Amino acid sequence: MNTVTTLGQFIIERQTDFPYAKGELSRLLRDIGIAAKIVNREVNKAGLVDILGEFGTINVQGENVKKLDVYANEQFIAALSAGGETCAVASEENEGLVHIDSEVSKNAKYVVCVDPLDGSSNIDVNVSIGTIFSIYRRTSFSGKVEEKDYLQRGTDQVAAGYIIYGSSTMLVYTTGKGVNGFTLDPSIGEFCLSHPNMICPQNGIIYSINEGNYVHFPDGVKQYIKYVQVEDSKTSRPYSSRYIGSLVADFHRNLLKGGIFIYPSTMKSPKGKLRILYECNPLAFIIEQAGGKASDGFRRILDLQPTSLHQRTPLFIGSSEMVTMAEEFMMKYSPVMAQ
Repeated sequence: MNTVTTLGQFIIERQTDFPYAKGELSRLLRDIGIAAKIVNREVNKAGLVDILGEFGTINVQGENVKKLDVYANEQFIAALSAGGETCAVASEENEGLVHIDSEVSKNAKYVVCVDPLDGSSNIDVNVSIGTIFSIYRRTSFSGKVEEKDYLQRGTDQVAAGYIIYGSSTMLVYTTGKGVNGFTLDPSIGEFCLSHPNMICPQNGIIYSINEGNYVHFPDGVKQYIKYVQVEDSKTSRPYSSRYIGSLVADFHRNLLKGGIFIYPSTMKSPKGKLRILYECNPLAFIIEQAGGKASDGFRRILDLQPTSLHQRTPLFIGSSEMVTMAEEFMMKYSPVMAQ
C-alpha cells in the first residue's frame, strides 16, 4: 500500500529542524495550512457565489481591491490570530501592522508577512492565483511589536512558502532544510506530500516577463530578451516565453521546469513593483533552498535591508545559470543602476 504523509504529520516529524521553536513554529505552519484550505474552498466556487469582482476600494499599493482579496486577508489574519503563535501580521492589504491583541499572542515569538492573494487581477478570468507568506522571529520582546521587528533581511527568515490555487491546490514551503510541496486531496481535506525535496534545474528554456512593457525596460533587460530570442541550437535558443501574470504561478512553473522570472524596474516604477517582505524574500528563500537564485539584477535578494513594510524591488528569480546571465547583461548594459 502507498503511504500518505499529510502536512501535519510532516511538520511534526520535522520539528527537530528547528529545535529552538518548541512546537510554536509547527503550529504556525499548520494554522497557515488551515487558512489555505478555507481560501481554496472559496476560490473553487467563486463563480457560484458573490465573491467575484472588485470590492470598491484601493489598497495601500494603489491597486483595486477584489472581493476575494478581502476574504483571503481576513481568513489568514483570523487563522494566525486564533493560533496564538504570532503577535502581528504584515499584509499587502493593510497599510500598517495588524496587531493581535490577545493574552496568548502578546508574548508570541514570531511575526508573519503575507500576500493573501497574489495575482488577484486574474480572479475573474479563472487563472491560477496564490498566497505567499514569510515567517521571522520577533527581534524585541518589550511592549508591543513594532515595524522594526519586520525590517529584517531575508536571510533571517525561519520559514517561507506559498500556496497555488490552480488545477490542483499546492502548498510549498521551506524552513531552510530543503523545499517540499503538498497537494490538497479534496477527498480527505488534507495537504499530502507530493513533491519531496524539490530541486530547481540549474538552467532552463523558459523566460517569464511582461514584454508589453519592453519599451520601459532597462537596457540590460532589453539586451537579455534579445539574447534569449536568438536562434542557437547549442544553447537551446530561442527560449519559450511563458507569462501568466500571477507571480506564484509563474514562479511555480519555473521552479519545477527551470526558467527565469523577471520583473524589472521601469520608467513608471523605477524601484520595481514587487514587495521585498512578503513577495520577494519568501520566494527567494524557497528558490535558494531548491538550488536556484534570486537577485534584484545586481544583488542577492536575501541580503537586501528593507526600510519599510511595503518597500519594492526589481526581481530576477529562477534557475541559477539563467539569473547569473541576466545579471551579467545588467552589469554590462545598465551598470549605473547598480549604484
